[in-house]
Amino acid sequence: MDYIAKVLDKLREWVQKLIEVLVGDEAEPELEPIPIPVRDREFRR
Repeated sequence: MDYIAKVLDKLREWVQKLIEVLVGDEAEPELEPIPIPVRDREFRR
C-alpha cells in the first residue's frame, strides 16, 4: 500500500506541473519589438 501511495503522489505532482505549464500564468510574455531610430532625409540635396 505504501508503494501505491508513493506512485499516486508522484503522479499527482506530474499532473500539477503539466497543468501549470499548459494553463499557468507563468507563460513568457511576447517580446515587444525594439524601435530602431532612422535618420530622416531632411538634409538631402
